[in-house]
Amino acid sequence: MAAVILSFPTLQGLRIFTQKLSWTKRGVRFVSGEVGRIEKVLIANRGEIACRVMRTAKKMGVRSVAVYSDADRDSMHVAMADEAYHIGPPPSQQSYLSMEKVLEVAKRSGSHAVHPGYGFLSENTEFAEACKQEGIIFIGPPSSAIRDMGIKSTSKYIMSAAGVPIIGGYHGEDQSNERLQAEAAKIGFPVMIKAVRGGGGKGMRIAPTESDFLEQLESARREARKSFNDDVMLIEKFVEDPRHVEVQVFGDMHGNAVYLFERDCSVQRRHQKIIEEAPGPDISPEVRRKLGEAAVKAAKAVNYVGAGTVEFIMDAQHNFYFMEMNTRLQVEHPVSEMITGTDLVEWQLRVAAGERLPLLQDDIILRGHSFEARIYAEDPNNDFLPGAGPLLHLSTPTPDQHTRIETGVREGDEVSAHYDPMIAKLVVWGEDRSAALKKLRYCLRQYNIVGLNTNIDFLLSLSGHPEFEAGNVTTSFIPQYYADLFPTPRVPSGETICQAALGLVLQEKKHTQEFAQTSTACNDLIFVIFRPLSPFGSSSGWRSNIQFNRNMKLQLGDKKVEMVVGYNKDGSYTMQIGEKVYHVTGELELEGGASFLHCSVDGVKSRPKLVILDNTVHLFSMEGSAQVSVPVPKHLAAVSGSGAQGGAVAPMTGTIEKVMVKAGDMVAVGDPLMVMIAMKMEHTIRAPKSGVIKRVFFSEGSQANRHAPLIELEEEEEAPEEGSGQ
Repeated sequence: MAAVILSFPTLQGLRIFTQKLSWTKRGVRFVSGEVGRIEKVLIANRGEIACRVMRTAKKMGVRSVAVYSDADRDSMHVAMADEAYHIGPPPSQQSYLSMEKVLEVAKRSGSHAVHPGYGFLSENTEFAEACKQEGIIFIGPPSSAIRDMGIKSTSKYIMSAAGVPIIGGYHGEDQSNERLQAEAAKIGFPVMIKAVRGGGGKGMRIAPTESDFLEQLESARREARKSFNDDVMLIEKFVEDPRHVEVQVFGDMHGNAVYLFERDCSVQRRHQKIIEEAPGPDISPEVRRKLGEAAVKAAKAVNYVGAGTVEFIMDAQHNFYFMEMNTRLQVEHPVSEMITGTDLVEWQLRVAAGERLPLLQDDIILRGHSFEARIYAEDPNNDFLPGAGPLLHLSTPTPDQHTRIETGVREGDEVSAHYDPMIAKLVVWGEDRSAALKKLRYCLRQYNIVGLNTNIDFLLSLSGHPEFEAGNVTTSFIPQYYADLFPTPRVPSGETICQAALGLVLQEKKHTQEFAQTSTACNDLIFVIFRPLSPFGSSSGWRSNIQFNRNMKLQLGDKKVEMVVGYNKDGSYTMQIGEKVYHVTGELELEGGASFLHCSVDGVKSRPKLVILDNTVHLFSMEGSAQVSVPVPKHLAAVSGSGAQGGAVAPMTGTIEKVMVKAGDMVAVGDPLMVMIAMKMEHTIRAPKSGVIKRVFFSEGSQANRHAPLIELEEEEEAPEEGSGQ
C-alpha cells in the first residue's frame, strides 16, 4: 500500500500516522505505513488526574477506559469512564502499579493507547516498553528519555553535555555509607540526599550536619526502596533558601520542541509542592527566555516527545541550575494552560497520534497570571500529617472560565489511606498576579469541607502573608514565617456563638414542623423526637407567641459556654452570654443544596453557610470558618482506653516498616521507636516521654489502625538515694 499523509483528527477519534497497520481483536496494531485511529484510551491512574484526562478525551470524541482497585470501586473516575475494569486490592503494588494487570485490561478493552497520568507507572521505562511491544501507544516520551531522565546521575551528565547549567555533587556507583559520607563532607554541609529514581519528594532528605548524615541516608534509602524499588542515592550541595522554578516543555515526533513558560513551585512542605503559580514572580523577560531555552535544550538532548517539565533551582541572583526532568504531565500543569490558553492533555493525545505541535514558539503568548492551590486532607498544625476519612460535607466555588476545580472526589466519598491525600486542585486566573491572588483567596473561602482536617485555612494564611503577596517566595518560606502562618487559634466571638445557637434553634424548629406534618395521620400516637445531641433535648421544644427562656450549653475547644436563649413574641431571640446580651433574628435559606443562615446579631447582618453534623455546628463565611460544639453527655461519650499507658499511638492507618526498640529498652524523649509507612509517606514514631519500653504491640510488616497503641512505656523508677535506709 502507498504511504498515507497524516490528516487532522476528527470527533470520531484521532488519526494516527504509523509505520504500518494490522488489525487485531483489540482494534489496531501498527506495523507499516498506514493510518489508524485512537478511538479508545485507557487511563492507568485514579483520582483527579484520571478525571482530568477523561474530560479532554470526551471533548475529542475518544472513549475512556478506567481501572480501579477495591478501594476505588465507587469512585468518581470510575463513574466518569465509558468502561471500567477492576484490577485488584487497594495496595498500589497489587493494582495501579501492576503492569501486567493494566496491560491485560488495555488488551481486553481494545484500547489503542494508555495515558499514565502522573505517579504510578507514568515514569516507568519497562511499562513504556511493554506498551510498545503490545502495539499500544504509550502517551508519553520514548522509554529511552524516561530512562535517561529518571536516573538523576545520568540526567546530570546529559544536561552538562548539552550546555544546561547544573549544580555540583556526587553521582557515582560506589554507594557505601563511607563513600557517600566522605563525598558529602567534600561537598560541604548542608547536603541534599536524593534517590536517583526519586520524585515528588520521595527518597529525599536534607543532612544539615555530618552527625545527621547516616540517619538521613538510611531514611531516604528506606523510602526509595518502598517507592521506586531502588535505593541508589546521589549527594548534592543544598542551596539554602532557593526558589524552585520549573519550565513546561513539549516535543513532537518531528523534532519540534517548545516551552510554555515557567512555574514557581517554591512553597513546599515535606519537599512537596503546596501552591504553584505561573509565571514566576519577579522574573525578568530575559531570565524567562533563558530558562525556556535551557529547558528546550534539555528536551532536545533526549529527543523528547510529549509533555515534560524541566525543574531548576534558582538562587537569589536568579542564577538557575538543572535539578531534574519529570517525563510526564505534572500535577500543576493547569497553571501553564491558564496563562497560554492551551489544553496540554489534548496536545498529548495529538502528539501521541503523530501530529505536529499545535503551536510553535512564537505562537505561544503569555497572558495574565495563574495560581494553583492543592487542597489536602492533612493537619497543618500537626506537621502536615496526612489524613483519611469521609467528606461528610463538600461545597466549592462555582467553576467558570477563570476558575477550575480539578478533583476526583464528591461529597460522601472517602479520602483513602492507601493513596495520596489530595482532595482537589483549585486553579484561578487573573489579569495580573495581584488580581489572581485576590481571586484565589476569594475561592478558598468558598471551599468548605467537613469530615476531616484540611489545609484550607493554612492556604488562606499563606496566600495572605505580606511576603507571599510581594512574591518573595523560597523553599524555606514555611519554616521562615512559621509563627505568622500558624497563629494562635482565635476563639469564636460572642456574635459567632449566637449564630451557632441560632442555627441549632432554627434547625430544631424545622425538624419539629416536619415531624408535625408527617404525624398528623397518627393522632392516636403522640410522641416527641429530639436530635440525640440537641441542647434542648430535655425541654419542651420551640414555642411561638409567648416569652420563653431556656438554658443552653455549647463548647469551644476545651471551654464550655453557658448561655440563655430567650424566645421573643415577635419571633426574634435574646441571647445572653455572661453579662452580654445580644438581639438575634434569622432564618434558614436553602440554595444550591446548601443551608445558609440569613441572620442579624445586634443589627449586623450576615449570611454564613451552616452545616450541622453530629454534635458540631460549622459556620463558613468570607470572614473565615468556625466550629461550635454541643457537649456530649457523659453517658454517651466514648471511653478512652488505657491503651499505650502514655506510650506511642498510630497517627493514622499504616504499615510498620521498622521497629527500633524492644521490651526493656530505655528511651529518652524524642528517640525514634518505629517507622510507619502511611499515605505513601514515611513517618518516624518518637517517644513522647523518657522511660522503659514495657511492650511493643506490632512487628515489622504488620498493619496498624489509626490511634492503635504501638508502644507501652512506663516511667523509669528513680533509684533510692544512698544512705536513705530504703
